[in-house]
Amino acid sequence: MPTSASALAPHPAVSAPDTAHGLALGQPVANVGELVARSCRLHARQWAVTSATRAVTYGELERRSNRLANALLALGLRRGDRVGIYLANCVEIVEIELACYKAGLIKAPFNARLSPREVGDITANSDAALIITTGQRAEQIRAHLPNPALPLVRVDGTGDTDYEGLLARASDAFTPVAVREHEVAVLHYTSGSSGVLKAAMQTFGNRLAQLRKFLMRGEAMLPGHVLGLVGPVTHASGMQMVPTLCQGATIHLFSGFEPARFLADMKALRVTHTFMVPTMVGMLLAETQNQYRPLPDLLRLGYGAAPMAPARILQAMDRFGPILSQGYGAGETTSGVCALTVQDHLFARSAMPERLASCGRPFLESRVDIVDDAGNPVAQGEIGEIVVGGADVFAGYWRAPELTAEVLKNGRYHTGDLARMDDEGFVYIVDRKKDMVISGGFNVYPSEVEAVLYEHTSVADACVFAIPDDKWGEAVAAHIVLKPGQAPDLEALDRFCAERLGGFKRPRHIEFVEALPKNPNGKVMRKSVQAPYWASLSRKVN
Repeated sequence: MPTSASALAPHPAVSAPDTAHGLALGQPVANVGELVARSCRLHARQWAVTSATRAVTYGELERRSNRLANALLALGLRRGDRVGIYLANCVEIVEIELACYKAGLIKAPFNARLSPREVGDITANSDAALIITTGQRAEQIRAHLPNPALPLVRVDGTGDTDYEGLLARASDAFTPVAVREHEVAVLHYTSGSSGVLKAAMQTFGNRLAQLRKFLMRGEAMLPGHVLGLVGPVTHASGMQMVPTLCQGATIHLFSGFEPARFLADMKALRVTHTFMVPTMVGMLLAETQNQYRPLPDLLRLGYGAAPMAPARILQAMDRFGPILSQGYGAGETTSGVCALTVQDHLFARSAMPERLASCGRPFLESRVDIVDDAGNPVAQGEIGEIVVGGADVFAGYWRAPELTAEVLKNGRYHTGDLARMDDEGFVYIVDRKKDMVISGGFNVYPSEVEAVLYEHTSVADACVFAIPDDKWGEAVAAHIVLKPGQAPDLEALDRFCAERLGGFKRPRHIEFVEALPKNPNGKVMRKSVQAPYWASLSRKVN
């Protein structure tokens, strides 16, 4: 896009503060936005990001992200301000991420599947300075925002806050700001087990550590490779974008997942790398039936975000070839800390099938230990909690010191996952301390769903929990006690939940019961309610 005579001048660099958000900022480190900018200069003519509707070269990505950085600062945003992103997968998300890094703004992505009310809650929590979204989504969320006058930049709109209009009026020259290791770069939102919002503060140091993890793996990408991302790039899938761009490969963003269409597009685009949640892998297995190598160009099929049954892993290897790899991690650890590599899969298949139940071994920089309730390492093979230390461990939860103190102890993240480690360092997850449900790769916290159920006038008591599901891995289930005189009405309750919760959080199995089991302190015994649904399975994750 050419620079007009009236284009905004490059915004002057903003000096780094001594402290931010209560954190000591540490040593100067490279700005990941600058690292991608170097790659853009090296690969200027190659495709950087494509989708069904748009494509940008590396050179265009550099210019457009520079324009956006200038435009956001010209709107009055200052270093450390939060930029909300409420978009389905699109090229603009990549431009926004790079612009935020370059300008020292904090990226605050919202899951595109959240309801308007949930977006309003996250906007208030993050105190976002503006939200970049679509015209339709802007109209849906406006009434739920804490400040009705909050700027909503529309990627498909017109007027003063039109995304393309802002870029057209801005300069394509921008010098990324100098940053420090503990300076917050991203708010990675999830919902807390207490039902309150929480956002993992990922720093520039965290993001650099995450980049190193990807680059040190033996499955690195090269120019000419194509990474197909089908999960929401505002969340886990998006952590692969910067490493891919630093290697000169192409990112293709899928707008949705329909198995037959996905397979056809993957083949036509000659996608070489992809990442899916186990639910998607299962749907592809059903779609491809007995075909072998339906995606001949695919070099690596990564999976994660939820466990996958070893039997399904073997089926996927039979179908897609020796290309599977698994990752285990969290937003609090800035993506994966363990990996079960392609070579690990092949060895397990030929000599040690039980290893397919493992989530792999720790990355070089990630310190992963199994500890008891006192924080002491357990004996080899014994079950304890996974705790993680290293440069990739987050800086705490945004504006939530109490929640932070629960999981971040002496700089180490207590995951709540129960596991054992064998004599070669392979980690095997067996259960979760937390009551979290992982459905289709998304985290759902029971108390958050219960809070919505309690808003219904007919509900007296509720218990939400995970049940095994062949398609989604786990599904959200609820046992509900009705108020006296109320009749069960599943359809009405489902409509009520649909207005207040993202689709992946809605209970898929509801059972009306006379009472819920409770302990002497009056707390619902969730494990007792859940246990019968898992009685036939060998482990408490699916």
